[in-house]
Amino acid sequence: MNKIRKRTRARECALQILYQHEMNPAPLESIIERFWKEEAVLPEDEVRSFAEKIVSGTVEHLGEIDGVISKAVENWEITRMAVIDRNILRSSTYEILFLSEIPPKVAINEGVNLAKKFSQIESGKFVNGILDKIAHTEKPRYESSPKGPLGEPAG
Repeated sequence: MNKIRKRTRARECALQILYQHEMNPAPLESIIERFWKEEAVLPEDEVRSFAEKIVSGTVEHLGEIDGVISKAVENWEITRMAVIDRNILRSSTYEILFLSEIPPKVAINEGVNLAKKFSQIESGKFVNGILDKIAHTEKPRYESSPKGPLGEPAG
């Protein structure tokens, strides 16, 4: 299984865990533990690790992420969104804002693919529009400015 496929699988697992967490607000650790026990095929460590990174980061920054999503959607409340769409937007926004190793285009594309696979027909377009707006209007929350030869910010 190549690296891209592993990350796609990890994103699917993360979405399922986030969905379960929202529908049954038990402690996150117990939801994650139960999820992996119930998985038909145990994922490789890389899949599990990336999925848990997305889940924990999304939950840790949930207030900020929901604020960013709310700002990006016009005339729409985040609480009125389908649970699946809301959690796709949350996890993809987390990747865009907080994971420097993930290009925003990849996070958007993966979010759209999750919406097409797990949600309604029109959800892909909905998710794409919101994530694209977030990627173009929000500054990343990670330290990734390229450094010049003297350790100063380049540019």
